[in-house]
Amino acid sequence: MGEAILTRVGGERFRACSAGSHPTGRVNPLTFNELTRRGYPPHGLTSKSWTQFSHADAPQFDYVIWVCESAAGEDAPVWRGRPQHLHWQLPAPGQVSGSDQNIRAAFTSVCAQVEEAVTRFVHETLATEPETALSAR
Repeated sequence: MGEAILTRVGGERFRACSAGSHPTGRVNPLTFNELTRRGYPPHGLTSKSWTQFSHADAPQFDYVIWVCESAAGEDAPVWRGRPQHLHWQLPAPGQVSGSDQNIRAAFTSVCAQVEEAVTRFVHETLATEPETALSAR
């Protein structure tokens, strides 16, 4: 969700990559449904491990944003570029159980929270980072 939302909301100023500590190998179809419903193109989204971003030839990040509350205590790779770390502590909708209605509601709620957090992050970052510094990165 974060990758698709930041890609559109951040425009050319941000490059988003999404990964996790325990990827399942597939993006939950409810993620695609919710993103599409909100007008975010989910094309190209994949389930990937964050270890692919820890190699010497991996992209250098300015920010690493932890989205799931369960990731807070996990040992993460060392990221190139000494990025700032942010943690938003959102629930993982894919871990919700119960009725289809409850599960869909969890995806809707979390997507709205990610959308709000990403929008706030982009506006705050653009307001505090000089344009030349962001363009150079």
